[in-house]
Amino acid sequence: MIAEPNAASTLPSQKENAVHDETVPESPAQNGTCVRNGNLKTPREKRKVREQCENIRRNSPASRRVSQLQNGEVVEAVTLFEVVSMGKQAMQSVVVDWVEAYKQDRNVALLDLINFFIQCSGCQGMVTAEMFQSLYKKDVMQKMTETFDKETGLQYKKFMAYPWILTVTWPVDMDNEDYPLIRTGPYWKKFKANFCEFIAVLVQQCQCSILYDNYLMDAIISLLTGLADSMVRAFRHTSTLAAMKLLTAVVSVHLNLDVNKHNAQRLYEVEKKRLSGKRTSYRLDQLERKRKEYEHKLLEIQNMMNAIFKGTFLTRYRDVIPEIRATCMEEIGSWIKTYPDAFLNDSYLKYVGWMLYDKQAEVRLKCLLGLQGIYSRKELVSRMDLFTNRFKDRIVSMPLDKDHEVAVQAMKLLMLMSQNCGDVLSAEDCEMLYQFVYATHRPLAVAAGEFLYKRLLSHGGDKVQPKGGKFGASTDQLKRLIHFFLESELHKHVAYLVDSLWDWAGKFLKDWECMTTLLLKNDEEDGEALSDAQESALIEIILATVREAAEGHPPVGRGAAKKILSVKEKKIQLEDCTKITEHFIMVLPQLLAKYSTDAQKVANLLQIPQYYDLDVYSTGHLEKHLDALLREIKDIVAKHSDMSVLEASSRTYYILCREEIAIYSQVDCARTQMIDELMKQLNQLLDCFWQKEGGFCMDAGEISRMHSTLRRVAAFHNAHDLTKWNLYDKTLKFLVFETEHGSLPVLIILPALQCTYFSLLWQLAAVSENSPKETLFPLRRQLRHFSQICTCFLHHKEKDAFMILCDWLLILSHLDSNNNEEAVGLLGYLPNTELQEKLFSFIQEHVFMDGEEEKKDLTEEGKDEACKLDDLHKKRSLLAAYCKLIVYNVVEMTAAAEIYKYYVKTYSDFGDIIKETLSKTRYNDKIQSAKTLILCLQQLFQTHAESQDSSNGVDFSSPSFANIKELARRFSLTFGWDQVKSRESIAMIHKEGIEFAFQGATGVDGKCLPPNLSFLLIISEFSNKLLKPDKRLVYSYLQRYITEPLACRGDKWQPLVWYRNSLLSNEDEESSVLGSLGEWPPVGSSKTSSFKRKLSNGSVPETSQTEAGSKAPEQQCVSQLSSAAGKSRKRLKSQEMHLQERLPFLCPGGMRRRYCKDEVKTEDVSAEGPEDTIEDVDVVGTDQLYAC
Repeated sequence: MIAEPNAASTLPSQKENAVHDETVPESPAQNGTCVRNGNLKTPREKRKVREQCENIRRNSPASRRVSQLQNGEVVEAVTLFEVVSMGKQAMQSVVVDWVEAYKQDRNVALLDLINFFIQCSGCQGMVTAEMFQSLYKKDVMQKMTETFDKETGLQYKKFMAYPWILTVTWPVDMDNEDYPLIRTGPYWKKFKANFCEFIAVLVQQCQCSILYDNYLMDAIISLLTGLADSMVRAFRHTSTLAAMKLLTAVVSVHLNLDVNKHNAQRLYEVEKKRLSGKRTSYRLDQLERKRKEYEHKLLEIQNMMNAIFKGTFLTRYRDVIPEIRATCMEEIGSWIKTYPDAFLNDSYLKYVGWMLYDKQAEVRLKCLLGLQGIYSRKELVSRMDLFTNRFKDRIVSMPLDKDHEVAVQAMKLLMLMSQNCGDVLSAEDCEMLYQFVYATHRPLAVAAGEFLYKRLLSHGGDKVQPKGGKFGASTDQLKRLIHFFLESELHKHVAYLVDSLWDWAGKFLKDWECMTTLLLKNDEEDGEALSDAQESALIEIILATVREAAEGHPPVGRGAAKKILSVKEKKIQLEDCTKITEHFIMVLPQLLAKYSTDAQKVANLLQIPQYYDLDVYSTGHLEKHLDALLREIKDIVAKHSDMSVLEASSRTYYILCREEIAIYSQVDCARTQMIDELMKQLNQLLDCFWQKEGGFCMDAGEISRMHSTLRRVAAFHNAHDLTKWNLYDKTLKFLVFETEHGSLPVLIILPALQCTYFSLLWQLAAVSENSPKETLFPLRRQLRHFSQICTCFLHHKEKDAFMILCDWLLILSHLDSNNNEEAVGLLGYLPNTELQEKLFSFIQEHVFMDGEEEKKDLTEEGKDEACKLDDLHKKRSLLAAYCKLIVYNVVEMTAAAEIYKYYVKTYSDFGDIIKETLSKTRYNDKIQSAKTLILCLQQLFQTHAESQDSSNGVDFSSPSFANIKELARRFSLTFGWDQVKSRESIAMIHKEGIEFAFQGATGVDGKCLPPNLSFLLIISEFSNKLLKPDKRLVYSYLQRYITEPLACRGDKWQPLVWYRNSLLSNEDEESSVLGSLGEWPPVGSSKTSSFKRKLSNGSVPETSQTEAGSKAPEQQCVSQLSSAAGKSRKRLKSQEMHLQERLPFLCPGGMRRRYCKDEVKTEDVSAEGPEDTIEDVDVVGTDQLYAC
């Protein structure tokens, strides 16, 4: 509540305070003083306030306020805060009403406005006001601080809002994370915009009257400056935003005044010249007074601007809250752009330049957006020379920003600088910026594409007179684009380049007529014909532009998914497809004929027909061009044995040979003729190849021809069903001969293996729901036989046999033969243990090679970077194929333990594949995946222990042990932050780890040191992933293996102490009670804080035998447990029983608790764990747990 001050009257002290929210004068006083009451919800409360003027807190944001009595009636109206919160429809009229109220009683209206700013900060406290009447100003200013009253628990903020001293009181626990500017939901969504609009409308309505009364603005500026200096984030954020918007509105007023002043000055000069002979003139005096009035107002406005800038901006542009810094940068950019005469100088620009280095992306983004507004105006750029020279390097580096939006806006700013700043960007800067067209983030790449197009591609075409008729300009642009593409040396990324330029250079990128004309041009026609590399690049560009136009979405890797096209975009896409078809139907055969001997060019050109609108062939009567295309493809197949060319040819036949289109019969006839010729050629080679029974011709020419023919057949068999040519028996003979004699060359084995594989796949695809059982048995024998053959071929150096075998096993294990369950039962197949071992041996030999072999491979001379990358790609493909078998349960999940061992060692090369495998297996089976992880760690630990001297135990400082611990830490990180989701997995890891650690302990009571006790150090890496109640269960499970903890002393038992400490971390009560029970040796002193300090220092606390032995064993134990359990015994019992039901593998079988009214009876204290450590824990997600 705000009590209105009055210098001429004194009010009772109880009437000075009231609720700060929605307040109005309650009743007018004769001496001009009024008391303002808070919002009341019931008539009873209203009467109480009117009678006693007590302070009432506002509870509802939608409640109304009570106005003063006027003519015997009570007038009700919403507060300014509610008007802003609900929307800006009535804001104009509300501001007008407030201005009128201010003119009538400025104290009441101004206090209402002050109350509005306090409310907008989300403050739920009270505001009081007193007049600044003290003559001792120094004493008053010393009180302008923010203090905390320990007795009342309230926070006080006392500051000057001339002519008042305002005191804001609020609870000390005021939530800094919940105030109107940052609240969510539809009600608060537009609050910020409405709040800013209110300030702008307020200044606009006041600019002709009360803005210059030396009262209103002084009070508002003092208020906002005082609040901006608060330690409370809500006050600071709200007041800074208000002050910045206030300065923005004042700048607009200054501009209007400046225009009016110039107009008055011009009129004065005109009038003065007209009346030069007369001494005096009323008109002249009037204009002179008007001009001086404008000058006086301008001086006042400038003082306001300086006060706000120095009082708020200079202290808040470096605020710890990024939203406040961003607000300051946004507004200073607006001031510079709106009023450059005052703000466009280095004194203000330096703040924008400094904040380009801010750690928060939001602040950097506001700086860039502000600079865009400045550099977009050429008349302002000339005054930015010093700033540009100082901060150009920073701006050039910002497209590399980790925040995508900042990088995009930085590129757009550089585009503006390039256009309006002349040669400010050097050639090296431009070359670096051009490369962003290959970025995976599409908005950044598109911005870089604009930069490239306007700076490089279209720039040269404007200066040079185009040659070559109508294609001259496009030809020059294409040549520059080809040159850039070749110079960038990223030839495999042409699709990214085209996509980046598509929005800016789509017109000339769709000029396929110009492109094909340039390709078909003879050297004799133009001496500047394209080179071979330029022709290859142009063909790749043609293919990329055709794909972009036909598909309408970015290439793979740029963009999350295919975008949904609008009606207009779909129309453009259909028109482009028709244009592509009509043009390339006639031109493509000519291009294929010209480049028929170049495998790379032909492979790219043969991909164009898949984007055809095939109905154009029949509707346009263009069958003759189809015949020409089929003839060229047939000749290309006969000339080439390169798999990329053959696969492209096979896919083209597949696209053209659809039964639903009119040209099917024509294409099918040509395809049959070509395959007949291939099979005829193959049969002739087979007859010459097998000279005698059990022998074959070893002629090198014959082997090469056989290899080429088999590759052609395999390429077509992949996409077309060639079963009627009985290819299976012919190729199987090669494979059987190799398994029996082992003397066939690899050039024949691999294509024969592929042909056999495709033949069986087509047979599997032909299995229908009504397939007779008699036909399934022969197919079953063929499948088993082929599986055995593939296993035999794993010893070949070529990896294709392994890839085929992995795909084959995956297909057989997941058959879906058209709902024919009997067929699935007969044909399904899972690899046995021997085959699984062979598969992993192949991976270990070819992917995870030993250190010496790997070093030898890396240092091999003559192996360039491209070959190394190609080898790495092959290894990744092999590992991915094997991991798919694990993920889809073809191979047992425990086989993944061998893969996980290389997670850290090969993280840079295969880390993503191994991590994805771990994630998928965990999704399939949480428990089994956890067992696989712990199995991996156990195997590594055993290998480490065997390499150590058994007499000295395990060396914790050895690199191998540190590697195992690091691997465990990496495994722990893969579980993420959701402890409830990974609850069962983590619990199973601890259970298996504890059992392994105490495995092999001699003696009945387990007093002797277990050989694997050091393994507890490794599984301690997973302790921080345990929920609090689960730590208690794991701790209880650990106690089963320690019957007499007092015997577990000494350095050799440090892993147990360390593991126990990881389970008891952040359990102050539990740690202290356990030390007093004698179940574990006390740690250092009795205080948990000292225990934690020792742990943080890396030292393991010493045990105290005297303290532990002095405890009474049973009576003291029971008393401690009963006193700690106390009031929550029933709840704890229910939680314990629930946890035992849900995590049975952690709860000891013999552990039972008996609860009674007076005491807690324990059958086995050492196995139960400390009863008094149980806290009131809300076990989240226990309904999702399941028994193992």
